Amino acid sequence: MTIRRTLLILVVLTVLGLAGSLLAAPLLPERVPSHWNAAGEIDGYSSRNTALYLMPALMFGLGVMILYIPQIDPLRANVEKFRTTYNWAVVGFAVFMLYMHALTLLAGLGVAFNMSSVMLPAMGGLFFGLGFLLDHARRNWFIGIRTPWTLSSDRVWEKTHRLGGLLFKVAGLLVIGGALLPGEISFWVMFGLIMVASFVPVAYSYVAFRQEQQRGG
Repeated sequence: MTIRRTLLILVVLTVLGLAGSLLAAPLLPERVPSHWNAAGEIDGYSSRNTALYLMPALMFGLGVMILYIPQIDPLRANVEKFRTTYNWAVVGFAVFMLYMHALTLLAGLGVAFNMSSVMLPAMGGLFFGLGFLLDHARRNWFIGIRTPWTLSSDRVWEKTHRLGGLLFKVAGLLVIGGALLPGEISFWVMFGLIMVASFVPVAYSYVAFRQEQQRGG
């Protein structure tokens, strides 16, 4: 997928979000649920205008920033090797934001649901997509597991991202399955899985770098 087509999809998704806002606006109260605790229960509210327009604005603004930031990467040629995968990841991020926006509007309209139950499958899908992106990422300054050791060696980068991609995909599938767990348990399971998937590759990158140095010596 090209950058131009990705930008067009971002525009379409943003318009859909704003269209949903305009349809919901006459029916929303002044205070709209905007935060949920680990048990999936509402514990915070925002103004109606914030609920209507903040998420579409973030979706488009962050989406465009993420889409174009590789253009200033000194290692841009490496990014071009997985640019199609990266562009699809940008679209996936925007779809996730649109889904969050829809849930916020539905909560404001009085639709009853447990936020953890409906968010965990989406979070799991997001993590699985990140794992797929890590699998394809090449050494660069903006995308992936950027430690001093991965940025110093293509071999360490590839080994670390192979592990990170696997961990994030496994974590994503387990988070989706965790939606069946009760209450706060599902949240803490997700939190623990993401901590493991995030920090194990960082530690591994150092180990892999030391091993490479020892072989070189």
